[in-house]
Amino acid sequence: MYWFSYLIIPIVVCSGLGVFLYKKIAIQKEIISNLNYRTLHEVPTPRGGGIVFSLIFSFTIFVLWYGDEISDQVFYMFGLGGFVATLFGFIDDVKNIKAKIKLAIQLFLGGWAVYWLEYGDLPLLESIPFLIVTLVALFFMVWMMNAYNFMDGIDGMAASGAIFISLTLATVLFLTEGSVEIITIFILIAATVSGFMFFNWPPATIFMGDAGSVFLGYIFGSLLLFTVLKNDISIWSWITVFGYFFADTTVTQIMRVILVKKWYLAHRSHAYQNLARITGSHLKVTGAVILYNIIWIFPLVVWSVLQPEMEVVAAILAVAPAMIVTYKYGPLLSSS
Repeated sequence: MYWFSYLIIPIVVCSGLGVFLYKKIAIQKEIISNLNYRTLHEVPTPRGGGIVFSLIFSFTIFVLWYGDEISDQVFYMFGLGGFVATLFGFIDDVKNIKAKIKLAIQLFLGGWAVYWLEYGDLPLLESIPFLIVTLVALFFMVWMMNAYNFMDGIDGMAASGAIFISLTLATVLFLTEGSVEIITIFILIAATVSGFMFFNWPPATIFMGDAGSVFLGYIFGSLLLFTVLKNDISIWSWITVFGYFFADTTVTQIMRVILVKKWYLAHRSHAYQNLARITGSHLKVTGAVILYNIIWIFPLVVWSVLQPEMEVVAAILAVAPAMIVTYKYGPLLSSS
């Protein structure tokens, strides 16, 4: 499947052109992210742009499956599941689905991903009741879809994170001679999102919306479960590569439970959001996180793979600085 490398640039170009055309349609159809108390933008901006890179991803997975290049398990879990996730997200972008219906659909998506897992690949699970494993995996999938949405609050943050995570884990699998199927999926994510990134880079002219964030949350959640159960990527390597995202979402949520009575309501008190307000720049904050990922996180991930006995230390080193920043600049500055 190495011939796939020749499609990377065309996929990036198709994604960029698709976003360019979608912007015009979104403006015409008034699929717009209007200003409110949660936004950090000064002008209404088209949203739902994630539908473009998500559909290109799903279509490419279908083509690979139709050509017998990937397994049924990979197609149904990532291709078909990702397609449903992005359609759900896009409908939410356009119609604003009620919270209870959102949760029901997220549970369905999580259940779909869990259904296609093969638990027998991980010896540790043999001693844990099947029902408990399934419920934990289902809860994790719902959490991932929401957590990735939490990180889509300033220009370029969620998109650049997806590109970094995908390329880093593709590198990990290459170094360990891992699954070519999963390497292809990671590269495909990076390629499709890169086309969108041209328009989402600060100052963004389009947002991915739930069509993109729910899709990415679903795909990364599924990939984590899939690769951990297959023993392709350690859970500690996943925690390391998600270092900043994991720290910000986890610490912010814990602090809101402590500080805010209605902690479950929508908010904009993540550290990266507060820092964007303090600095008056999305570019500075997104750029700082990108540098943190490249200079600090990437070497730690590679280290955790080359020296597995140090993977827990690598995960702690990846998460700790971001946790400190989140504690200082997160809900303590804006707990309401």
